[in-house]
This record gives sequence, C-alpha cells and structure tokens, in this order.
Amino acid sequence: MAPFPAARPRRLRRTPAMRALVRETRLSADDLIWPLFVRDGEGVLEEVPSMPGVVRRSVDRIVEAVEGARALGIRAVCLFPYTDAALKTDGCEEAWNPDNLSNRATRAIKAACPDVLVMTDVALDPYNARGHDGIVRGGEVVNDESVEALVRQALAQAEAGADVLGPSDMMDGRVAAIRGALEAEGYQHVAIMSYAAKFASGFYGPFRDAVGAAGALTGDKKTYQIDPMNGDEAMRMISRDISEGADMVMVKPGMPYLDLCRRAKAEFNIPVFAYQVSGEYAMIRAAAQHGWIDGEKVMMEALGAFKRAGCDGVLTYFAPEAAGLLARGWE
Repeated sequence: MAPFPAARPRRLRRTPAMRALVRETRLSADDLIWPLFVRDGEGVLEEVPSMPGVVRRSVDRIVEAVEGARALGIRAVCLFPYTDAALKTDGCEEAWNPDNLSNRATRAIKAACPDVLVMTDVALDPYNARGHDGIVRGGEVVNDESVEALVRQALAQAEAGADVLGPSDMMDGRVAAIRGALEAEGYQHVAIMSYAAKFASGFYGPFRDAVGAAGALTGDKKTYQIDPMNGDEAMRMISRDISEGADMVMVKPGMPYLDLCRRAKAEFNIPVFAYQVSGEYAMIRAAAQHGWIDGEKVMMEALGAFKRAGCDGVLTYFAPEAAGLLARGWE
C-alpha cells in the first residue's frame, strides 16, 4: 500500500454504492438452509421457549412456512421431528417408519414446492428412549448396530423424497454404509451432507428442548462427538467422510469453529457448510431482546462471518429474517 496521503482507504468506504462495489464477501438467500421443527397435529404453531421466535409446526404449517420461505428466495430447508414420547423406544424403530413425522413432512413439502431442497436428519436421538444418536446397549452407544438402523432410516427418507441426507450421528462408517445402500436401492441422486465435524458442544441445549430429547438423554455424547479442543481430529473425520462418499460436509457448531471452516475449505476444496446452532441463535436473540445488541446487525454480521471463513452456506434459524433483509437491500 502506498503511504498516506496517496493511499486513503476511506475513499472506498465513502458511500453505500462504493462499499458494495468493493465488498469481498457476499451473502444471499441461496446461502441459507432453514432448519424446521415438525410435530404431530394440525394447525399447530408451538413456541420453543429457549429459542424465541422459533416454533414447532404441524405438517400443514410446515408447508405454509416453506412456501413463505420460497417467496423470500430460500430454496433449502432441513427437517427435525418432535416425536411423541410414546413412539420412542430402545430400538428406535420409528426412525424408519415410512409415515413418521419427518417423512410425512418431506412428502408434503415436495408436493407443494418441488423445487425446494429438503434435507433430513439421519440420527436416532428423536426416536431413542435414551436420547442418544445411536442405540444404547448395556449403557454404551453401540456403533455397528446403530449404523444398521441409520441405513434403514436413510432409505426411508430417500423413499419419501429427501434431496439431501444429513448424517448427524457421528457413528464410525455410517457414510459409507448409507452411500452403499442408496446406490444399491436406486437412490444415486440423493446427496449426503455429512456432519463430519460435529463437536461435543455446550451450544446444543435449546435444540434438544425443541426436539424433545433433553429430558430423555442419559449421560453425554462425548464417546461419539468430537472433543471441542481437537481441530486435527475434525480434519481427519472430514477426510474420512469424503472418502466414504459424502458430497458436502458440515462443521457444527458454527461461530466457535470458524477456524475449522476455513481449514476444511482450504484442505479439501469441497462444499463446506456450518450450522449456526440453537445456542448461538438463542444468545443473539436474547441479547437483542434485552437491548444489549442490535439484533439485525449482529445476525447479519454473524452470517457474513461464515461466508468470509469459506463456507458455501449455513444452516440458520435466522434464514427467513435474513432473507427478508437481503431482499430489501440490506447494507
């Protein structure tokens, strides 16, 4: 850079048009995946107390919400079911029921909005009497039996019309098993976005409330989710899942792990996504409600950080709000 006054960096910050002209990182509605919570019933909108502004919706209301999001330019949603406790078992059989909440919602969305991508969650915790992402035997989350169940769940979701499967369970070998089953059963077109770098984080609490898993959970998930201090291990898990057939990978949570988003994109040059998880959302929303921060500004700043770190997109509960601001020319 030339010395002052030949160089005056403020020249390029002077007006909105100039700032837009030289902006390095751009956020659009195409970058956003909206996580949605689906529950049984009809006409249901049920607030999640720990996530202000987020609701559980019945299938009919899910379709309405997706239609509204599509009008804002959001073309991808991700479904998470709030399963009746009576349907939760040690064997997690409801996970591959063709008519479970997730599969019914998938079919309804694809019927109403066929151009919207539906991503589903491949994990057993919404169906598990013990709240874990895998099957528990003798107090241990067993890997291989869990993978067999996850494959059955994934095939049921593909049959329902899911475009993207999101294995979030962190069992060893599950991406290879799911990819092999999809190929064998004629679902070669279904993509896998692996939760490859999913950490044993404290930021998930509100989500577990939203899907009804918090009360059921016994123990913790440290035997299968990654230690938050381990970045190199996260890169190994991403490399493994790519080799097993993942089309895209995810880092979860998001903002505390932006360094790993950057590393993943640089090292593997594959589509990388981050999940701005429930705890991240709740902190921003709560601080804004107290007047401690400008909620809109911080929301957009945080979403921009994911893109700046190299992410191709982000799962965020702010998706409709952010897309609305972008449509109105947010600067």
